[in-house]
Amino acid sequence: MAPFAEPILHVDMDSFFVEVERLDNPSLIGVPVAVGGIGQRGVIASASYEARSRGVRSAMPVGEALRRCPTLTVVSSKHGRYGDVSSEVFEIMRSITPRVEGISIDEAFLDVSGLRLHYPSAEEVGATIRSAIRSEVGIPSSVGIATTKFIAKLASKHAKPDGLLRIVAGTELDFLHPLDVAELWGVGEATRASLKNLGIRTIGDVARTPIGMLEAKVGCAAAEHLSGLSNAYDPRPVEGGAAARSISSESTFERDLIDADVIERETLRLCDQVAARLATSRLCGHTITLKVRFGDFSTINRSSRRPVPVARTADIWAIAGRLLARAGIGGRSVRLLGIAASDLVDAADARQLALGAERRDAAAEAVDEVRERFGAAAVFPARIAPGRDNRTDQGPRNR
Repeated sequence: MAPFAEPILHVDMDSFFVEVERLDNPSLIGVPVAVGGIGQRGVIASASYEARSRGVRSAMPVGEALRRCPTLTVVSSKHGRYGDVSSEVFEIMRSITPRVEGISIDEAFLDVSGLRLHYPSAEEVGATIRSAIRSEVGIPSSVGIATTKFIAKLASKHAKPDGLLRIVAGTELDFLHPLDVAELWGVGEATRASLKNLGIRTIGDVARTPIGMLEAKVGCAAAEHLSGLSNAYDPRPVEGGAAARSISSESTFERDLIDADVIERETLRLCDQVAARLATSRLCGHTITLKVRFGDFSTINRSSRRPVPVARTADIWAIAGRLLARAGIGGRSVRLLGIAASDLVDAADARQLALGAERRDAAAEAVDEVRERFGAAAVFPARIAPGRDNRTDQGPRNR
């Protein structure tokens, strides 16, 4: 199978701090919101798109933001919370491909060239990542797909908010050249002013300017850098590739769970999601961990390590069910459930059939094939099938 023509993705969370605040306070959805220092001398760290449409920007003093948007709600930063949500997002990305290069708390480059046997296109990979982040974490993201890191990052910017944009190989200059020169990495106000003196206003203008003229204005190193980028030259690889340490899935619920049967079904649902990711990554896990957060926000973790690694829904659920029984929930309300597989090993190396397991593994492999072709939601255990009363009055908050 031919490799992806555009193997690099840039995944960027949309208004990350604001969207995390909205996870915890849904009343902020749909209204102008900013995260930053409280008080007239505070500074805006992140603004919702509703606020941006009214002129509010990052790094703007709160006083100026309130003058531009009197209905703006400003909330103070919760740095620890952002880190927790960021970890969830990065875990999703690393469950798809280990080649992830984080460049900030809310964005990363991914090299998906190794996934050509598992996905029909890089666009499908990007769509899968966006869907997983939305359904399992509950926040929007935008994805740019291209042949280079620079163009992928620009593509994600132009896909915002909550979109996906692929720059087809061979059309990079058509995309780049009409853009403002300020979109080139390394062009700040001073450099922009110097280039403007040469009549340069677009990236295409830079590409058409002899490099000697650029050197006279911005110096040799900067001229070479800008000329290369304006001609779609960016040879930097994605700097990542450490093996995933775990693959997990969590749900935080709009209303706390009380009913034991509902808790079991939601746990099974999470086991199935982890199994789907393990299958996509061709991995198995020796250790299964159950995470439970109660209504009072106290949290417990229960783990079990097996000598033979597991990857199938039934095997993960067999372990998770016993962990759930050990958790001592005893009628307590449950705010969050999570399942993780760790101590990961390659599935091809770890395959060890137990006596009489051939039929079960054949069925599981058939499920994996259907999911590869039609998506992870194409097949699921009957107990969590749509139409069952799994989420009545206790449904998850899309995390």
